[in-house]
Amino acid sequence: MPTIRIPTPIRPYVNGEKVVNVKGQNAAEAVESLLIQFPALRTHLVNGRGELRPFVNFFLGENNIRDLQGLDTPLREGDQLILIPSIAGG
Repeated sequence: MPTIRIPTPIRPYVNGEKVVNVKGQNAAEAVESLLIQFPALRTHLVNGRGELRPFVNFFLGENNIRDLQGLDTPLREGDQLILIPSIAGG
């Protein structure tokens, strides 16, 4: 089962979990599994068309899935996606 590692600023939306178990053969299915489990997170990660917001990044290992096959990036048993939202400031 793949997992998604959740950064501290997002944890209030996932009941404080650091890592969430998800189902899916690819990144899209894994993200949808996360959003089914935690619906309040949906507006923070995807737009009205169901596409990842530009400031939301998922990494598989050291690679941003946008640089792989995007949401079609295949996942294997035990893979961990890391959610990294861009944070502005200065």
